[in-house]
Amino acid sequence: MLQASSPSKSEPLQGSINPIACNPLDDYLALCKDACDGEIDRLYGAGERGSNGLYDLIFDYPLRGGKALRPALSIAACLGLGGHLEAILPTAATLELYHNAFLIHDDIEDESWWRRGKPTLHIDHGVPIAVNVGDAMLSLSLQPLLDNVERVGLGPALRILRAVAKMTRLTVDGQALELEWVRSNAWRLDDEDYLKMVELKTSWYSFITPLQVGAIAAGAGRERLAPLESLGRHLGAAFQITDDLLNLRADPQEYGKEIGGDIWEGKRTLMLLHALRSAEPPDQERAVRILAKRRPSADGELKLAELLDRLTAVGQLSQSGRIEIEARLQGHHPSESKTLNDIRWLYELMHRVGSLRHAREVAARQASEAAAVLASLDWFPRSRHHDVLADLVDYVHGRTR
Repeated sequence: MLQASSPSKSEPLQGSINPIACNPLDDYLALCKDACDGEIDRLYGAGERGSNGLYDLIFDYPLRGGKALRPALSIAACLGLGGHLEAILPTAATLELYHNAFLIHDDIEDESWWRRGKPTLHIDHGVPIAVNVGDAMLSLSLQPLLDNVERVGLGPALRILRAVAKMTRLTVDGQALELEWVRSNAWRLDDEDYLKMVELKTSWYSFITPLQVGAIAAGAGRERLAPLESLGRHLGAAFQITDDLLNLRADPQEYGKEIGGDIWEGKRTLMLLHALRSAEPPDQERAVRILAKRRPSADGELKLAELLDRLTAVGQLSQSGRIEIEARLQGHHPSESKTLNDIRWLYELMHRVGSLRHAREVAARQASEAAAVLASLDWFPRSRHHDVLADLVDYVHGRTR
């Protein structure tokens, strides 16, 4: 069961920052996660649901950690604009449920094996159970939004509900766009195509909507939502590009640890698209051929390929024998899969044509735009909560270097 503070204990969040805290941003995020976990426990803990294995699995991903970034953004916007923690906490919990539901479904769609240091839910419990857990989290998120009527009034509660409904629609639109690019092996895409996809897939549910619902819960008018949308759009783009860069920080030596997982999945990251545009025609053709291959469906398939490589290298398997074995194995799969050498080659291509440098520059520009928007919000008074948003912009900007 989640161990968290009671959501009524709002003083740490609504008070002043601890001057001896080593990292005020981390301190604030931890307090928000504590409050959000407590709210989820209140809504769906053992006292509310009795004994049901489904609910134990609902708590699986939240218990693995995470920064609770989305709840923190909504809380910071609400408290920073004069609202109270109790006004935003049910919505913050809803955003966290949405996030973890999206993670479960994303892991299935991407065929990922690891999440926060442990096997993904569908690897541990099977795809049908994982899908149902994700669906359950999405269905449970509706009631707290309806309960907002009692906390913030009918008008603001409906505005929050509309904002979350829009967030959900745009997020799945962005996910559909990215999946279609992979399915059709699309590659003639530019930075603007990528940024639009990221706005839909990442910015709305991770940044724009949390900021907007926090402002609504605090009683902010509609005129405040557009600048918060701009802030969240730029911050989300910088954050996603940097996450994609971090996925490539090391040479992808070990598939099971998901290093270079985006390349295995064929995701059209800013770096990959830049590499495809910048490469010489022969390299371009080779890259497109690699991306047309599927991701290996199981750990054993990749391990077997590595074994054949080693046996051939030490002379224990002839090259013709290796080719014959691969040909026999190929008949067991609907299409050719990517190899570790394919992934390494794509990784080296990105380095060679300057794609990582290009992505860092774009991320830095997006972070600078976010900082400029935040600085222009003269109606958002300076406070601990405003400082958290500034610290987050600085944090994202620092990660782009």
